[in-house]
Amino acid sequence: MSLNIESCVTLNNGVKMPQLGMGVWQVNNTQASQSVQWALKHGYKAIDTAKQYGNEKGVGIGLQKGLADNNLKRKDIFLTTKIYNGDQGYESTLKQFEGQLKNLQTDYVDLLLIHWPVDGTYLSAWKALEEIYRQGKARAIGVSNFNITKLQDILKTASVKPAVNQMEFHPLCQEEDIKNFCDEQNIYLEAWSPLGSGTVLKDTRLQKIADKYNKSVAQVILRWDLQRDIITIPKSSHEARIEQNADIFDFELSEDDVNEINGFDLDKRSLWYGSFTWHGNPDGYQDSVEEWDD
Repeated sequence: MSLNIESCVTLNNGVKMPQLGMGVWQVNNTQASQSVQWALKHGYKAIDTAKQYGNEKGVGIGLQKGLADNNLKRKDIFLTTKIYNGDQGYESTLKQFEGQLKNLQTDYVDLLLIHWPVDGTYLSAWKALEEIYRQGKARAIGVSNFNITKLQDILKTASVKPAVNQMEFHPLCQEEDIKNFCDEQNIYLEAWSPLGSGTVLKDTRLQKIADKYNKSVAQVILRWDLQRDIITIPKSSHEARIEQNADIFDFELSEDDVNEINGFDLDKRSLWYGSFTWHGNPDGYQDSVEEWDD
């Protein structure tokens, strides 16, 4: 399987999306700006953020600096952001997305996702994404954290099929049923938290496989993602790790090793609908934009 850092998948509307990108969750604007600049320096062509992360301004600054420093144009980079839970609904999605574009210092994004399927609002939010898509302000649209039932809800009325479903996906959480459904519908699965927020890196079974290839556990996991035809967006705010996460194109996992990792699935998510107040949990997470001190 011949892959490189610019290898792309083709989404169901014909748009090409890099299979490896970088995420910026849980970093402040200053860190996000620096991480984006490092990512572009080391050859990444895809960046993933969200309004809820509170760092779209930093991503916008980093993108402009990174483009200039590396002699790149906006069209060379694939930029993803997400509709904030509290903004969902038709009119509010359209209105608030304009502010997101301003913060990102761009007049379009390459992929726009609904961050979570908030009860009662995600269908109207999808209609707004379809309008944004028709206006050319998003080259592709999709969803994040949608189970099969909620995907079916979208598909019943959609005039534009979701191109991507971004899910928690790593060796211990492989979303088998959702991935199979997405494959049937020609919807790409994209992995958030591909390294399991660091917990998976301590798995001794993965370490044994990594030792065989003289690679880190993180590199083995990311390579496994690519060989499973998963889009993946590891997050790091350290230049050395950003560079290391992209150093996965000089080896290939054997079929036996891929199948062994496939067997590690525990079917357990770290975050799901019941974790939020919008799904009836009075003690759950409330809709708020995460603000990280600069």
